[in-house]
Amino acid sequence: MRLVFPTDENMGYLSKRGAHFGKAKFYTVITIENEKIANVEGIANPGHSGGACGNAVTNIMSLNPDALIVSGIGGSPAQGFAKAGLDLYFDTVSPTVEKSIERFNRGELEKSSGNGTCSTH
Repeated sequence: MRLVFPTDENMGYLSKRGAHFGKAKFYTVITIENEKIANVEGIANPGHSGGACGNAVTNIMSLNPDALIVSGIGGSPAQGFAKAGLDLYFDTVSPTVEKSIERFNRGELEKSSGNGTCSTH
């Protein structure tokens, strides 16, 4: 399973998670096999100017994710991911990717119903 995390630094699973996926400097992509980290990739966020949030959805989907785990996201991109068939989870407490993976593996993350958490989008 490929999980994508917006992060503010490129330090693998030790990266601090970004507060908002669209403004994160990096996407940390973690491949999980048997609830263990099998691979880690750090990819610079190309941004989403020009195409607004639609480009952000396209950028994430190009990473071939099975799920996106965010702290916050606007309604428009959340709906875009729902339409694309990507599972979106919320984690507002884990400081690092590693801690968020632990919570994901324990089934502790809230799954989005297609709604965002930010009112400014």
